[in-house]
Amino acid sequence: MRIVNWEAEATAVRSIRTTVFIQEQRVPVELEWDEFDIASMHLLAFNMQGKPVGTARLLSDGHIGRMAVLKEWRGKGYGSAMLKRILDELRSRHIQKAMLNAQTTAVKFYEKFGFQVSGEVFVEAGISHVKMICFLE
Repeated sequence: MRIVNWEAEATAVRSIRTTVFIQEQRVPVELEWDEFDIASMHLLAFNMQGKPVGTARLLSDGHIGRMAVLKEWRGKGYGSAMLKRILDELRSRHIQKAMLNAQTTAVKFYEKFGFQVSGEVFVEAGISHVKMICFLE
């Protein structure tokens, strides 16, 4: 797993997010790509053969987003490894609060890392989400 530059790795990041969000979850294309990609830190997770299988992004204010692992690689620790790496990055930047909008089906996953639900369920791109916050030490 490594932190990557959007310009250098946009093809790999786009491929994973297109597969997971646009094709699998039916997120409209125009909602998937935004002005934050160019300014965000991106993470790519690779399988043992060096193929990119997961991605996530971190905005400078501590917002984590666009976390996706290809279906055949879910449940194998890639999502956990990416989230741990992002939380370590936030701590190294002395940012004390991580925030994200979790799909309601992923709430339990994020709770394992100390995230807590903050607010009511809302719909984003046709999918139920909830805001979650994690206070870092």
